[in-house]
Formats: sequence, C-alpha cells, structure tokens
Amino acid sequence: MENQYDAIVIGSGISGGWAAKELCEQGLKTLVLERGRDIKHLKDYPTANIDPWEFKHRGSMTKAFYDANPLITKAAGFGEDTAHFFIQDADHPYVQEKPFDWIRGYQVGGKSIIWGRACQRWSDYEFKAPSKYGYGIEWPINYEDIAPWYAHVERFIGVCGNKDGIDAMPDGEFLPPFDFNCVEQHMRDTLREHFPDRHMVQGRWAQLSEPTELHLQQGRGKCQSRNLCMRGCPYGGYFSSVTATLPWAEKTGHLTIRPFSVVHSILYDETTGKASGVKVIDTNTHEELVYTAKIIFVNASALNTTLILLNSKSKRFPNGLGNDNDLLGRYVCFHNYRGYVNGRIDGFEDKYVYGRNPTECIIANYRNLYQHDMDFVGGYTIFTGAYRVRQDRMPDGLPQLGVDYKHRLSGAGDWYVYMYMQGETIPQAFNRVYLSPDQTDQWGIPLLVTDVGYVENDEKMVADFLQEGRMMLEKIGCTDIFSNDSKQAPGLDIHEMGGVRMGLDPNSSLLNAHNQLHHCPNVFVTDGACMTSTGNQSPSILYMALTARAATYAAEQFKAGIL
Repeated sequence: MENQYDAIVIGSGISGGWAAKELCEQGLKTLVLERGRDIKHLKDYPTANIDPWEFKHRGSMTKAFYDANPLITKAAGFGEDTAHFFIQDADHPYVQEKPFDWIRGYQVGGKSIIWGRACQRWSDYEFKAPSKYGYGIEWPINYEDIAPWYAHVERFIGVCGNKDGIDAMPDGEFLPPFDFNCVEQHMRDTLREHFPDRHMVQGRWAQLSEPTELHLQQGRGKCQSRNLCMRGCPYGGYFSSVTATLPWAEKTGHLTIRPFSVVHSILYDETTGKASGVKVIDTNTHEELVYTAKIIFVNASALNTTLILLNSKSKRFPNGLGNDNDLLGRYVCFHNYRGYVNGRIDGFEDKYVYGRNPTECIIANYRNLYQHDMDFVGGYTIFTGAYRVRQDRMPDGLPQLGVDYKHRLSGAGDWYVYMYMQGETIPQAFNRVYLSPDQTDQWGIPLLVTDVGYVENDEKMVADFLQEGRMMLEKIGCTDIFSNDSKQAPGLDIHEMGGVRMGLDPNSSLLNAHNQLHHCPNVFVTDGACMTSTGNQSPSILYMALTARAATYAAEQFKAGIL
C-alpha cells in the first residue's frame, strides 16, 4: 500500500510542480519523482548572498572543469555561482548524431531554479499559423481554450508587465513592470516613429515587482532587483517550483516527493488498457522499485519525457508507450537564437541605471503575423535592452594604479544597445530522438540519440533578423554596430520541444486536446514534449497553463471513476 498513489508526477520542474500543485489541491494523493537531489527553498542556495570577490575563481570555473565539461559550460547563466544547479557532462551521457547541446539541471525544482523567466502569452496566430500556412499540423486547442489557464498561472506565479494591446502578444494578469531606462525609452519612441508595426515593451517576467496577498501567502517577497536569480532567490522574488508550487502542494498533506529516482519506464496493463504504474531505479542504491497510480503525468522535460515513453515497451506497445504511428520521438524542435546585434549610442552621459533590472525589453513578433509575407515561415521575438559599461580602461600612458585609476574604474562609460532573436522553427519528422540500440547509462537505461538540425528556413530567418536588427539600431542612432550569427547547435536555447506532440488525429499525433496519450488515456504529457509547434514566444508559461488545465481535467476524470 505504501507504493500506491492516486497520481504520479515524473519530474519536479516548471510543469511537474504545477501538476503536483493542481492534483494535490484536488485531493489526490500524489507522488513526485525526481531523478536529482532534494532542494529546499533558502536552505539550498549556497551562493545566494556571496559577493563576486568572495568566489575562489571570481565566478569562472577552472580550466580543468571547462575541459571536462565542454557542453554544460556553454549554458546561459552557468558559472561558479550556479554550477551546483547544472549537471556535469560525464554523469549524463547521450549520443549526438548531429551536434545538439542538451542543457540539464537535475534536482528538485529542475531547471525552474535556473530558467530565464520570460512569460509572454502565445497569441492565436501562433496556434493557427502552422496549419494555415502548411508547415505543421493543426493544434487541438486555440488561444481561447488556454487563455483562462494563462490567467490562473499568472496570478499564482506573479508576472510583471504592462497591458500593451499588441495582437502578437496578448495581455495578461500583470504586476507593475520594471521601468525602461533612459536609452530604452529613446529606443521605444524612435522605433514607434520609424516602424509603426514594431512594438517595444517592458519585459513580461516571472518577477514579483509588487507581491499580492497570494504571493505573501506563499512566503515570497518583493524582487530586490539584484539580478542574481539563477543562484536561487532567498526572497522568493522570482517563481520556481521550489519557492511556490511544491510548497503549496505540500501544505495540502497529499504530496510525497521522492528524489534520487530515475524513471526507467511506465508500466502498461494489457487488461485495462491503461498504465498501471512507474518503474524507478534509486540512483544511489540501484534498487528497482514500482509505484502504482491511476494517473501518471510525464514532466521530465521534453527529451527525457520522450526517452521514458520510448523505453516503456510492452506487448501492446513494442515501440514505446502509445507509439502506434512511429511518431514518438519525431518532430523535435527548438528556438532559433543564432542572431545577435549590438551597437554603441552617443549621449545620455548624465544618466545611469538604478538597481539591476532582472527583466529584458521585448520587441513583439512582426513577421508573417497577419499573412505569410516573407520567404520563410514563422516569426521571431526580439529581446533587447540598453546598458552602460564601466570605464575600465585608462588612456595609454596613464598609470594603472592609484586613486585616479580607482575612481576611473568606478566611473561610467558608453551606452550600448543589444538585440537577439528567439525564432520559431519548423517541426520536421526527420528531426528526432531515439534510443541507442547498444549503449546504456549507469542504470542500464538506453542512451538517447539526438538527430536534430537546422533547415533552410532557419537560415533565412537569421539573415532577416540580422538585417532588420542592424537597420533598427541605425535608426535608434547606434554606431559601431556588430552583428553575428553564432551558428550555435540546436539545444543551447534550452527550449527543446516536441517528440510527443498534441493533435486532433491519432494518426499524426500522440496526445489529444487534454494532453492524454491517444492510446493510453491515463498518461498525460504537459511539458515541452507535447508541443505541436514552437511559436516564437517563450514557452514555459504555456507548459504551466497546459499542465494546470490537464491536471484539473484529470482530477475530474478520476473523481468520476473514468480514470
């Protein structure tokens, strides 16, 4: 009986935490399985209040560490202050058929501790464009279906922003935004003058600019504008599973969290036609355990979720759970981050910035919005901002020490403006992951093989952004403009999606409108694996909204005796 639950949630990150919260609030006895170690808010943020000069290597890692970890050290936000929240390469191998940078953080809370926190809503254009323009299948839901769940999530996690009335990026339930600095105000006004279809707005970020009573009940406080979020925030100023959803679920008395639990597979009952439980391997003892439940949510992050389902084989499903159509592991996609532009802007020498704004400004998508009007499909969001650098160099011939040098170091130099793209990519059947036929990890589970790459559409989109980005910086008044295509491998965006996509037709998809496997209805997938297309907005808040919606539906079905 001790291994029996009403629901099992695989993964404790952004979507897994939401599944746990909603299921526990509905009264379901819920087990959360996490392959990494346990993390507690406050207690397990060892670097949260350490000053830069107190780190042994001033924030960098040793050469030996970089040499041993060429993959994970590429990750945004990785450093001496956050390394404990990321994996090390050798501990979690996989096979790259094509270059793919799989960024992971295994602990209770998952990558919700180290996520970027951008929270734009999708518009109906993102849901409808792939089928309308012929580069994807039809989503089984639309914006109206998910809008109330966006609101439900926004109110709980706390999202700052402004109601801007932009078609490409619907408004939400916002806390006050973080202000533009003086150059960003100039950027917004100048872009509005020269490009009426391009809207630069304050960032919509999961930051508590002004906490509500609900956030105070969670034990969270106001963001202090330290911009040290990825270390874990002792104030609870940004949303993570560890600060909000998991403690909230725990208060119900219905939650059990089991860390150090690698999920081997989901067990299928041939008699009932449903999943009966989950096979787990304890990461420390290598003991095999089985937990049973009526409902299973798979939220291990897109590629791990796909791996688990591929490895969940039975007489009924010899190629993986629910995989009657050989689509499991296919249509893996990501966001295109390759384009970046930067420039120097004169003036504004008498002004500086206050605090460390943890958000960025956003230029909403303006490509292929109302109609397909480019030689590529899809659109791109632009993240942007302005910053002033320290004057850290003395003119030639002047002393590099002494009082004057010290004062010079603490002074302010030129202002700079940056822009980088977050582009939609096309789901392709040949972009896929699958199980290695002959290589396994330390727990005997087959390694995942990644076979995912760019296509011509991505190249055209990058070229368009670089051209338009340079043009916008010129209009703003920038000089010394630098533009770059990083050519980075897929995966480094940390927005992997697809592999278990939603759809109307079981012949062309694996999940229905409520994120249930078409052929195994008590298994739900609500993390990035479920995505039918990528859109151009940041996806995490959509995962949360889909999870809250699916978990509520699952609880209703459970109480009705259907599941």
